[in-house]
Amino acid sequence: MLIKKAYKFRLEPKVRQEQKMAQFAGCVRYVWNRALALQKDLLKTGKRASYPQLCKHLTNWKREPDCQWLNQAPIHTLQQSLKNLDIAYQRFFNKALQAEEPVFKKRGKRNSFKESDPACFCIEGDFIKLPKLGLVKFRKSREIIGLCKNVTISKHGKHWFVSIQIEYEVPDPIHQSSSAVGIDVGIAKFVTLSDGTEIAPCNSLRTVEQKLIRLQRRLSHKIKFSNNWRKLKIKIQELYIKIANVRNDFLQKVSTQICKNHAVIVMEDLRITNMSKSAKGTVQDPGKNVKSKSGLNKSILDQGWHAFREMITYKQMWNGGKVIFVPPQYTSQRCHMCGHTEKANRPTQEHFACVCCGYRQNADINAAQNILAVGHTVLACGDIRWVTT
Repeated sequence: MLIKKAYKFRLEPKVRQEQKMAQFAGCVRYVWNRALALQKDLLKTGKRASYPQLCKHLTNWKREPDCQWLNQAPIHTLQQSLKNLDIAYQRFFNKALQAEEPVFKKRGKRNSFKESDPACFCIEGDFIKLPKLGLVKFRKSREIIGLCKNVTISKHGKHWFVSIQIEYEVPDPIHQSSSAVGIDVGIAKFVTLSDGTEIAPCNSLRTVEQKLIRLQRRLSHKIKFSNNWRKLKIKIQELYIKIANVRNDFLQKVSTQICKNHAVIVMEDLRITNMSKSAKGTVQDPGKNVKSKSGLNKSILDQGWHAFREMITYKQMWNGGKVIFVPPQYTSQRCHMCGHTEKANRPTQEHFACVCCGYRQNADINAAQNILAVGHTVLACGDIRWVTT
């Protein structure tokens, strides 16, 4: 089996190297925005430039007197920006993916560039050698195993990071466990397993939400682009990074624990985008309970359900297990014992009491057991539409 993964390390560049990395990210952003403007003009006439055609335009742009500074950036990073734009438009025109149209990139947001040619970079101990940057030191917290394919340099807050994508082959793994489990995700309890295990949520945003509100309120009183405004903006940025890091660490640990202990994992195929849509409606048809729905949406997004689903999927593949996604309809209203489905079966958010057979159970555990039962049905009937690995 071919395993693809990435190692992310914090860079410790010199001042000159940091300036160059910011310059390269600016060149990549300029090429993206200019190529995007070109594509939008061509689309008005019913045409679209392919990646090779965009590369020809890039060659002409670099020859312009006002764009000579583009020659200071590595050519592969600029070409990679055009390739990313071409892929983004391919996804946009693929109606099955329902991807959004590419947008212009704003200065100061998501500064990054990618070196896609393995011959142009190499790792030497605690240093990585990059085109037109030389040896850049990084915090090598663990050994890199596999063949390096590409590297991405990105800035998060005040620091620069390198993400090294690698590939290596391993024998087809066999999972060490033979158990199957159903997973019900929620807000009051992040995860409830069909065996009765409950995991409390992390709530990384809710924990520091009041501090974030205070900082944002102070920022609104500052003069825009003043020194104090910039300092406060950096504090808010660092707090957002901390929120994301705490959530990611929590999701990684929980997903690893579940994948190691269970060979088959059954989850609901939730449409999180639809679940977290705003309820404000329109001027002609205003929504109801907008404030309550807004709070619910914030709590849903704070859990990181989609990231958790992705982690479960690839970790099960690495462990030799299987993941099954089943329809989420009526899993919380169906009785696990007799199969009776009715809204009255769930009198409260926490308790489940079947009005037909009298079965009583925690509502989340009952839902997880129903999810597992549907997963067994999928495996027995061979309905491979829901099996992912």
